[in-house]
Amino acid sequence: QAEDGIRDAQESRGLGDVYKRQALAEAEPLMTELFQYRFGEGEGLNGHTFGNLFIAAMAAVTGSFKRAIAESSRVLAVRGRIIPATLQHVTLCAEIACEGEQARQVSGESAIPKAGGPIRRVYLEPGGARADGQAVRALLQADVIVLGPGSLYTSVLPNLLVEDVAEAIRVSPAVKVYVCNVAVQPGETDGYTVEDHVRAIEQHVGPGLIDVVVANSNLSIPRGGWDKLEWVRPVYRLQHHIPIVFEDLTDPASPWRHHPDRLARCLLDLPERLRNGN
Repeated sequence: QAEDGIRDAQESRGLGDVYKRQALAEAEPLMTELFQYRFGEGEGLNGHTFGNLFIAAMAAVTGSFKRAIAESSRVLAVRGRIIPATLQHVTLCAEIACEGEQARQVSGESAIPKAGGPIRRVYLEPGGARADGQAVRALLQADVIVLGPGSLYTSVLPNLLVEDVAEAIRVSPAVKVYVCNVAVQPGETDGYTVEDHVRAIEQHVGPGLIDVVVANSNLSIPRGGWDKLEWVRPVYRLQHHIPIVFEDLTDPASPWRHHPDRLARCLLDLPERLRNGN
Protein backbone atom coordinates (compact mmCIF):
# COMPACT_ATOMS: atom_id res chain seq x y z
CA GLN A 1 0.00 0.00 0.00
CA ALA A 2 2.85 2.39 0.86
CA GLU A 3 4.55 1.54 -2.44
CA ASP A 4 1.33 2.22 -4.36
CA GLY A 5 0.97 5.56 -2.59
CA ILE A 6 4.49 6.63 -3.53
CA ARG A 7 4.00 5.47 -7.10
CA ASP A 8 0.65 7.24 -7.40
CA ALA A 9 2.11 10.48 -6.06
CA GLN A 10 5.05 10.27 -8.43
CA GLU A 11 2.96 9.52 -11.50
CA SER A 12 0.12 11.97 -10.85
CA ARG A 13 2.00 15.09 -9.88
CA GLY A 14 5.33 14.87 -11.73
CA LEU A 15 6.94 14.27 -8.35
CA GLY A 16 10.27 13.22 -9.83
CA ASP A 17 10.60 16.49 -11.73
CA VAL A 18 9.83 18.48 -8.59
CA TYR A 19 12.63 16.96 -6.57
CA LYS A 20 15.05 17.44 -9.46
CA ARG A 21 14.24 21.13 -9.64
CA GLN A 22 14.71 21.45 -5.89
CA ALA A 23 17.74 19.30 -5.33
CA LEU A 24 19.61 20.23 -8.49
CA ALA A 25 18.90 23.96 -8.63
CA GLU A 26 22.12 24.93 -6.89
CA ALA A 27 23.16 21.71 -5.25
CA GLU A 28 26.46 20.29 -4.18
CA PRO A 29 27.39 17.11 -6.09
CA LEU A 30 26.72 14.95 -3.03
CA MET A 31 23.19 16.37 -2.63
CA THR A 32 22.50 15.76 -6.31
CA GLU A 33 23.71 12.18 -6.00
CA LEU A 34 21.63 11.68 -2.86
CA PHE A 35 18.35 12.84 -4.42
CA GLN A 36 18.96 10.76 -7.54
CA TYR A 37 19.82 7.61 -5.58
CA ARG A 38 17.47 4.81 -6.60
CA PHE A 39 16.77 2.00 -4.16
CA GLY A 40 17.46 -1.42 -5.65
CA GLU A 41 15.91 -3.44 -2.87
CA GLY A 42 13.71 -3.18 0.19
CA GLU A 43 9.98 -3.74 0.61
CA GLY A 44 8.09 -0.83 -0.89
CA LEU A 45 11.33 0.96 -1.88
CA ASN A 46 12.54 -0.97 -4.90
CA GLY A 47 12.81 1.29 -7.94
CA HIS A 48 12.08 4.55 -6.10
CA THR A 49 14.53 7.41 -5.69
CA PHE A 50 15.31 9.16 -2.45
CA GLY A 51 13.98 12.35 -4.00
CA ASN A 52 10.59 10.76 -4.65
CA LEU A 53 10.40 9.51 -1.07
CA PHE A 54 11.43 12.90 0.29
CA ILE A 55 8.69 14.83 -1.52
CA ALA A 56 6.07 12.15 -0.84
CA ALA A 57 6.91 12.23 2.86
CA MET A 58 6.83 16.04 2.92
CA ALA A 59 3.37 16.00 1.29
CA ALA A 60 2.14 13.58 3.96
CA VAL A 61 3.58 15.72 6.76
CA THR A 62 2.34 19.09 5.46
CA GLY A 63 -1.00 17.81 4.22
CA SER A 64 -0.78 19.08 0.65
CA PHE A 65 1.41 18.76 -2.41
CA LYS A 66 1.60 22.53 -2.89
CA ARG A 67 2.74 23.14 0.66
CA ALA A 68 5.20 20.26 0.38
CA ILE A 69 6.89 22.01 -2.53
CA ALA A 70 7.11 25.30 -0.62
CA GLU A 71 8.42 23.71 2.57
CA SER A 72 10.88 21.51 0.70
CA SER A 73 12.21 24.56 -1.10
CA ARG A 74 12.68 26.29 2.26
CA VAL A 75 14.39 23.29 3.87
CA LEU A 76 16.71 22.84 0.90
CA ALA A 77 17.36 26.61 0.61
CA VAL A 78 16.32 26.58 -3.04
CA ARG A 79 16.69 29.88 -4.86
CA GLY A 80 13.82 30.98 -7.06
CA ARG A 81 10.32 29.50 -7.12
CA ILE A 82 9.12 26.03 -8.04
CA ILE A 83 5.54 26.05 -9.32
CA PRO A 84 3.73 22.86 -10.41
CA ALA A 85 1.99 22.99 -13.77
CA THR A 86 -1.17 21.61 -12.14
CA LEU A 87 -2.33 20.57 -8.68
CA GLN A 88 -4.89 18.11 -10.05
CA HIS A 89 -4.29 14.37 -9.93
CA VAL A 90 -3.41 13.20 -13.43
CA THR A 91 -1.70 10.14 -14.87
CA LEU A 92 0.63 10.26 -17.84
CA CYS A 93 -0.35 7.72 -20.50
CA ALA A 94 1.14 6.75 -23.84
CA GLU A 95 0.25 5.01 -27.08
CA ILE A 96 3.02 2.55 -27.93
CA ALA A 97 3.38 1.36 -31.50
CA CYS A 98 3.29 -2.43 -31.93
CA GLU A 99 4.39 -4.26 -35.04
CA GLY A 100 1.38 -5.70 -36.84
CA GLU A 101 -1.00 -4.64 -34.07
CA GLN A 102 -2.89 -1.64 -32.89
CA ALA A 103 -1.13 0.69 -30.49
CA ARG A 104 -0.93 -0.40 -26.86
CA GLN A 105 -1.97 1.95 -24.08
CA VAL A 106 0.50 2.30 -21.21
CA SER A 107 -0.16 4.21 -18.00
CA GLY A 108 2.42 5.71 -15.67
CA GLU A 109 5.56 7.75 -16.19
CA SER A 110 7.90 4.99 -15.06
CA ALA A 111 6.18 2.35 -17.21
CA ILE A 112 6.38 4.25 -20.51
CA PRO A 113 10.13 3.88 -21.18
CA LYS A 114 9.85 0.17 -20.35
CA ALA A 115 6.98 -0.49 -22.78
CA GLY A 116 9.29 -1.78 -25.50
CA GLY A 117 8.13 0.14 -28.56
CA PRO A 118 8.16 3.55 -30.24
CA ILE A 119 5.99 6.15 -28.53
CA ARG A 120 3.26 7.49 -30.82
CA ARG A 121 1.92 10.06 -28.39
CA VAL A 122 1.51 10.83 -24.71
CA TYR A 123 -1.57 12.25 -23.01
CA LEU A 124 -2.96 12.95 -19.55
CA GLU A 125 -5.81 11.11 -17.84
CA PRO A 126 -8.20 12.52 -17.00
CA GLY A 127 -8.02 15.13 -19.72
CA GLY A 128 -8.68 18.80 -19.16
CA ALA A 129 -6.39 19.27 -16.14
CA ARG A 130 -6.29 22.99 -15.38
CA ALA A 131 -3.03 24.83 -14.95
CA ASP A 132 -2.11 26.33 -11.61
CA GLY A 133 -2.77 30.08 -11.78
CA GLN A 134 0.69 30.91 -10.44
CA ALA A 135 2.28 28.90 -13.23
CA VAL A 136 0.32 30.73 -15.92
CA ARG A 137 1.19 34.14 -14.43
CA ALA A 138 4.87 33.22 -14.20
CA LEU A 139 4.92 32.19 -17.87
CA LEU A 140 3.19 35.38 -18.98
CA GLN A 141 5.61 37.54 -17.00
CA ALA A 142 8.82 35.69 -17.92
CA ASP A 143 11.67 37.16 -19.96
CA VAL A 144 12.91 33.76 -21.12
CA ILE A 145 11.11 30.40 -21.03
CA VAL A 146 13.33 27.34 -21.27
CA LEU A 147 11.83 23.97 -22.22
CA GLY A 148 14.17 21.16 -21.23
CA PRO A 149 16.59 19.61 -21.03
CA GLY A 150 14.83 16.51 -19.80
CA SER A 151 12.97 13.41 -20.88
CA LEU A 152 10.97 14.41 -23.94
CA TYR A 153 7.87 12.27 -23.38
CA THR A 154 7.86 11.92 -19.60
CA SER A 155 9.15 15.32 -18.45
CA VAL A 156 8.91 18.08 -21.06
CA LEU A 157 5.66 17.18 -22.84
CA PRO A 158 3.52 16.35 -19.76
CA ASN A 159 3.80 19.95 -18.55
CA LEU A 160 2.81 21.27 -21.98
CA LEU A 161 -0.25 19.00 -22.05
CA VAL A 162 -1.77 20.71 -19.01
CA GLU A 163 -4.59 22.95 -20.20
CA ASP A 164 -3.52 26.59 -20.67
CA VAL A 165 0.22 25.96 -20.17
CA ALA A 166 1.09 25.69 -23.86
CA GLU A 167 -1.15 28.63 -24.72
CA ALA A 168 0.40 30.76 -21.98
CA ILE A 169 3.85 30.01 -23.40
CA ARG A 170 2.65 30.74 -26.92
CA VAL A 171 1.28 34.21 -26.08
CA SER A 172 4.00 35.15 -23.59
CA PRO A 173 6.38 37.92 -24.76
CA ALA A 174 9.30 35.84 -23.46
CA VAL A 175 11.95 34.29 -25.67
CA LYS A 176 11.02 30.59 -25.82
CA VAL A 177 13.96 28.21 -25.98
CA TYR A 178 13.92 24.46 -26.41
CA VAL A 179 17.10 22.83 -25.10
CA CYS A 180 17.43 19.47 -26.81
CA ASN A 181 18.97 16.59 -24.90
CA VAL A 182 22.59 15.65 -25.53
CA ALA A 183 21.96 11.90 -25.65
CA VAL A 184 18.93 9.79 -26.54
CA GLN A 185 16.95 8.24 -23.73
CA PRO A 186 16.52 4.47 -24.08
CA GLY A 187 12.87 3.55 -24.35
CA GLU A 188 11.81 7.08 -25.26
CA THR A 189 13.90 8.66 -27.98
CA ASP A 190 16.02 5.85 -29.42
CA GLY A 191 17.50 6.97 -32.75
CA TYR A 192 16.05 10.48 -32.47
CA THR A 193 17.56 13.52 -34.12
CA VAL A 194 17.22 17.12 -32.91
CA GLU A 195 14.51 17.56 -35.54
CA ASP A 196 12.61 14.53 -34.23
CA HIS A 197 12.44 16.13 -30.77
CA VAL A 198 11.05 19.41 -32.11
CA ARG A 199 8.53 17.65 -34.36
CA ALA A 200 7.28 15.57 -31.42
CA ILE A 201 6.59 18.75 -29.46
CA GLU A 202 4.77 20.36 -32.38
CA GLN A 203 2.73 17.21 -33.02
CA HIS A 204 1.49 17.28 -29.44
CA VAL A 205 0.85 21.00 -28.85
CA GLY A 206 1.02 22.62 -32.27
CA PRO A 207 3.46 25.13 -33.80
CA GLY A 208 4.46 28.54 -32.51
CA LEU A 209 5.72 27.41 -29.11
CA ILE A 210 9.48 27.60 -29.73
CA ASP A 211 11.46 30.64 -30.87
CA VAL A 212 14.88 28.98 -30.97
CA VAL A 213 16.40 25.54 -30.42
CA VAL A 214 19.66 24.93 -28.58
CA ALA A 215 21.49 21.69 -29.34
CA ASN A 216 24.84 20.06 -28.70
CA SER A 217 27.47 19.98 -31.44
CA ASN A 218 30.13 17.83 -29.77
CA LEU A 219 29.66 14.20 -30.81
CA SER A 220 33.08 12.91 -29.77
CA ILE A 221 32.73 10.11 -27.23
CA PRO A 222 35.28 10.48 -24.41
CA ARG A 223 37.31 7.61 -23.08
CA GLY A 224 36.11 5.84 -20.01
CA GLY A 225 33.49 3.23 -20.85
CA TRP A 226 30.94 5.37 -22.71
CA ASP A 227 30.73 2.97 -25.67
CA LYS A 228 26.93 2.55 -25.32
CA LEU A 229 26.30 6.28 -25.30
CA GLU A 230 24.11 7.35 -28.24
CA TRP A 231 24.08 11.02 -29.14
CA VAL A 232 21.05 12.90 -30.35
CA ARG A 233 22.14 13.37 -33.95
CA PRO A 234 22.38 17.04 -35.07
CA VAL A 235 20.02 16.57 -38.03
CA TYR A 236 17.75 19.61 -38.32
CA ARG A 237 15.83 20.91 -41.35
CA LEU A 238 13.42 23.31 -39.69
CA GLN A 239 15.61 26.42 -39.80
CA HIS A 240 13.08 28.14 -42.06
CA HIS A 241 10.68 28.61 -39.14
CA ILE A 242 12.67 27.84 -35.96
CA PRO A 243 16.34 28.88 -35.85
CA ILE A 244 18.86 26.66 -34.08
CA VAL A 245 22.07 27.26 -32.15
CA PHE A 246 24.63 24.45 -32.09
CA GLU A 247 27.31 24.58 -29.40
CA ASP A 248 29.54 22.19 -27.48
CA LEU A 249 27.40 21.71 -24.37
CA THR A 250 28.64 18.36 -23.06
CA ASP A 251 29.91 17.74 -19.57
CA PRO A 252 33.19 15.75 -19.80
CA ALA A 253 32.50 14.11 -16.45
CA SER A 254 28.96 13.05 -17.47
CA PRO A 255 28.92 13.26 -21.28
CA TRP A 256 25.23 12.33 -21.61
CA ARG A 257 24.35 15.57 -19.79
CA HIS A 258 24.75 19.26 -20.44
CA HIS A 259 27.59 21.07 -18.72
CA PRO A 260 25.69 23.56 -16.51
CA ASP A 261 28.08 26.48 -17.04
CA ARG A 262 28.27 26.01 -20.81
CA LEU A 263 24.50 25.78 -21.10
CA ALA A 264 24.00 28.80 -18.84
CA ARG A 265 26.37 30.94 -20.92
CA CYS A 266 24.63 29.87 -24.10
CA LEU A 267 21.19 30.75 -22.74
CA LEU A 268 22.33 34.11 -21.38
CA ASP A 269 23.80 35.03 -24.76
CA LEU A 270 20.72 33.96 -26.74
CA PRO A 271 18.63 37.17 -26.64
CA GLU A 272 21.47 39.26 -28.03
CA ARG A 273 22.35 36.64 -30.64
CA LEU A 274 18.74 36.55 -31.80
CA ARG A 275 18.60 40.35 -32.03
CA ASN A 276 21.78 40.31 -34.13
CA GLY A 277 20.52 37.47 -36.29
CA ASN A 278 23.38 35.12 -35.35
